[in-house]
Amino acid sequence: MHVLGVRDGGAGGDALERVVDRIVDRLSERGRVGVVRYDATIADGTHASEAITFGGDVIYDLGVDGDWAASGTGMSVGDALDSLSTDCEYAVVVGVRTLRHPSIVVGADADEHEPEGPVLATVDGPADLELDDLVARLESAEPHESLESLVARVKRSPSADRAGAIATFTGRVRAKDSEDDARTEYLEFEKYEGVADERMTALESDLEARDGVFDVELYHRTGAVADGEDIVFVVVLAGHRAEAFQAVEDGINRLKDEVPLFKKEVTVEDEFWVHDRS
Repeated sequence: MHVLGVRDGGAGGDALERVVDRIVDRLSERGRVGVVRYDATIADGTHASEAITFGGDVIYDLGVDGDWAASGTGMSVGDALDSLSTDCEYAVVVGVRTLRHPSIVVGADADEHEPEGPVLATVDGPADLELDDLVARLESAEPHESLESLVARVKRSPSADRAGAIATFTGRVRAKDSEDDARTEYLEFEKYEGVADERMTALESDLEARDGVFDVELYHRTGAVADGEDIVFVVVLAGHRAEAFQAVEDGINRLKDEVPLFKKEVTVEDEFWVHDRS
């Protein structure tokens, strides 16, 4: 699922609404679209724009009560994206100023916070949108995947009727190897552009060529991944559990050995590229 952030840089709610509507309309021509609208005033009952609604197939209104939780649901922005990723091709996130995904800014942005993801455009209103270019750049960016979205994808395999097993592996950021270690704050991953994706695809095809293995999905995040967050997923659809478990184990081992990904570790005391210390 491709995620686009839209945030107000001073243009005001009406301009923001019209920009979001136009983007959602265009994306809806290409696939199912989910909208996540974040407003810090929702949770305390002072939300002033209840009449504003955006188009889209699924809409989440999220507010804040101190930990970015949706009022009454306990759902974070990340939770909402994970939920949408199982059956949406696109998500538009409105009002989040720190988003690792690509975004556009409506108005001259005077916010002091640097965006975590790339800013694709700054516009004053919908007339300034170059939609073809925006969609092309959005679809070239890393998609948002979750374990659930990958499992849902293999379940749609043409061979799903022959499958009796789905096995998965999830790798996450470990805070410490031992009690005395300095705590890891986050890991940052960079990939060898082009080569990493080619080798990941080749590895999937190699595993799928095995007897009894019908579908394989591999996914590894890039950029900064915080302590406790998921890094990598391996999902295998197979006829029986033995083939599924073996393909998962071989998949994660070969991914680490064969796919050129570079890891920087940032602890409370230091930061270093892991390959420099290996």
